[in-house]
Amino acid sequence: MHRPPSLRAALAAAALVLATAGCTSSTSSTTAPPPPGSPAATSPAGTATPQLDRRVDAGLTLPWSTVFLPDGTAVISERDSALLKFIPPGDGGPAATLGRVPDVVPGGEGGLLGLAPSPAFAEHRYLYAYFTAQGDNRIARFRLEGSGARLGLGAAEVIFTGIPKASTHNGGRIRFGPDGQLYVGTGDSQRRGQPQDRNALGGKILRLTPEGKPAPGNPFGSNPVYSLGHRNVQGLAWDSAGRLWASEFGPDVDDELNLIVPGGNYGWPEVTGAPHREGFLDAKVVWPSTASSSPSGLEIVGDTAYLGALRGQRLWAVPLRGEFAGDPVAYFTGEYGRIRDVSLAPDGRLWVLSNGQNPDFALVLSLGG
Repeated sequence: MHRPPSLRAALAAAALVLATAGCTSSTSSTTAPPPPGSPAATSPAGTATPQLDRRVDAGLTLPWSTVFLPDGTAVISERDSALLKFIPPGDGGPAATLGRVPDVVPGGEGGLLGLAPSPAFAEHRYLYAYFTAQGDNRIARFRLEGSGARLGLGAAEVIFTGIPKASTHNGGRIRFGPDGQLYVGTGDSQRRGQPQDRNALGGKILRLTPEGKPAPGNPFGSNPVYSLGHRNVQGLAWDSAGRLWASEFGPDVDDELNLIVPGGNYGWPEVTGAPHREGFLDAKVVWPSTASSSPSGLEIVGDTAYLGALRGQRLWAVPLRGEFAGDPVAYFTGEYGRIRDVSLAPDGRLWVLSNGQNPDFALVLSLGG
């Protein structure tokens, strides 16, 4: 189990990604990189249109994360109950109970949050979970036992502790990257001094080995911090070229989609959005009003980013063009309530989790041309 060591304060070489000023129109240039995106009303060329395939009435209560096992089984976390639920491939619900994650202490935005299956799942069958405990947020892994309808949860092995907790701003998204390392999105836990402090774990994206140690090649030496200056990271995904993108809650303005670079500083609490302030990286997409977004789960299919909006109660699609983002387009606005997570299933469909519908459900979307 890793407890954060005394961290080195060495400077990292991190390339600043500059964004041009202003908001895009509904049509982005194909001959020059577009400036930071803003919400648009028309569908951008080349973006697959999500269409409702079916609704899975899974009988969920405040689900937070959906991940898929290699056989197509969906595993879903419930924040307040600390239960892991699962739906075998082709099953229309309701979800069965896989097990309860021990030592979860739910409260406010805390509880059982992000999930990530190991990239070597076929070998050792590990499922990773981020959760709020009595004194911190932490990560544990579990071996899954059995298969099909007899899937079960093995004992917990805590691999990382000490991420600050609060009633809000707990972060919680975890995901294995193309490099096989575990990326962790944390929140500032209402401690505004944390995000700019390289020796603190709050307001960061961390990069860990599967055993919970700082990953080799991190920008600040033997430090788990990969990027800093975040307020409350909610989504992590990689594009077709292996670039990492992250969705993030703003305060009452400036929800963000960020392109993440090693050692990058994204400004919180000094700045939000894309103010072009020296020393900080601008967001690639900024939603000036959090009422239209509050972006939670993030998935990238090809070179389109799909984000679930909580307050905005819609699915956003954002075309990605290299290091730039085009105009966001909204789908299903107000039709299904708050959207917590968006995940790509092995069959190429998107699963979208509702939030706070009592009971909650999953939408299965096909991506048309």
